[in-house]
Amino acid sequence: MAPLNSTKPEEDQVLVEEKSYAKILTLNRPRQLNALSFQMISQLLELFVAYEEDSNVKLVIVKGKGRAFCAGGDVAAVVRDINEGNWSLGAHFFCKEYILNYIMATYRKTQVSILNGIVMGGGAGASIHGRFRVATENSVFAMPETALGLFPDVGASYFLSRLPGFFGEYAGLTGTRLDGAEMLACGLATHFVPSPRLSLLEEALHKIDSSDPAIISAIIDKYSQKPYLKEQSAYHRLDVIDRCFSRRTVEEILSALEREALNNTKDDWISAAIQSLKQASPMSLKISLRAIRQGRLQGVGQCLVSEYRMVCHVLRGKVSKDFMEGCRALLLDKDKNPKWEPSKLELISDDMVNSYFSMVDDKEWVDLKLPARSKLAIYAIAKL
Repeated sequence: MAPLNSTKPEEDQVLVEEKSYAKILTLNRPRQLNALSFQMISQLLELFVAYEEDSNVKLVIVKGKGRAFCAGGDVAAVVRDINEGNWSLGAHFFCKEYILNYIMATYRKTQVSILNGIVMGGGAGASIHGRFRVATENSVFAMPETALGLFPDVGASYFLSRLPGFFGEYAGLTGTRLDGAEMLACGLATHFVPSPRLSLLEEALHKIDSSDPAIISAIIDKYSQKPYLKEQSAYHRLDVIDRCFSRRTVEEILSALEREALNNTKDDWISAAIQSLKQASPMSLKISLRAIRQGRLQGVGQCLVSEYRMVCHVLRGKVSKDFMEGCRALLLDKDKNPKWEPSKLELISDDMVNSYFSMVDDKEWVDLKLPARSKLAIYAIAKL
């Protein structure tokens, strides 16, 4: 989520290495926690498309330089574009990003993402759709968009809706942070490899002359271990999460959590979830829940088309300007006191929510056009 002119073109924002049959792509904006710029997304998309047709490439490894895989994007600059009357610039960014997500989700070759650090927002979109996601003890995953007046996008309505039970609703609405062990437990990660073993794993991957997921998985398995799931992890309480987050509306979810809090005074995650929901944008919560619920019944392409409509409505700000207000409060002024409008869940009608899922009433606007994909193996269609 970056402006189109936010970075200098001469910067090498994606480092490319070639090792035998493997291509290694390193996100290279460590000072910005590898936040995705338009330039990075364009380069990644170009490379992924080219590698799919190159018979000499069997495997694509994606990782980040520094302490993050990718922490999302430069949303503050998108807001700047919106304030200057250029919401369509932001829409162009998201269009390109969602096409990259779709290519990764339907990729015929194997993508291995090394998630040794922060994985948030757009960083999840650039990794979770790939075949293998390797977490470590340094991994921190979150989709914190509802606190910004946005919603979990980049195909999150697809991958969150496919987590066990209603854990996806919990993660998507509260923006809670998950560690590497929790990522593995819920399926966001496919493997857990301690960071000291990563260099050995990468060396082994460089020698593979195959795109067969079974062969590549067997290699990663050799360096993997089962991590300890901390005692206080909310994942141990899937029964409570399912009981609360299976409710039909956000209001009912909150009420269910508050009832649980009265009976579970020792479960800190419940009070943290309640606090997160009460601090988040009411409109964001409403449209996020709808998107995840719809996503359960949609393919990844349908989810991305729907999310593109949603994000265009968010950028236009006709129903709510919460995205601009969230970025002001959390990223620009940093007073951490957003004034959401509508200010309460009960002030939001079904028609207001429905409008985010409709086509945009603008003569220059077009729906997201995803590239045609053919000759896809079964594992290229369903990776989660």
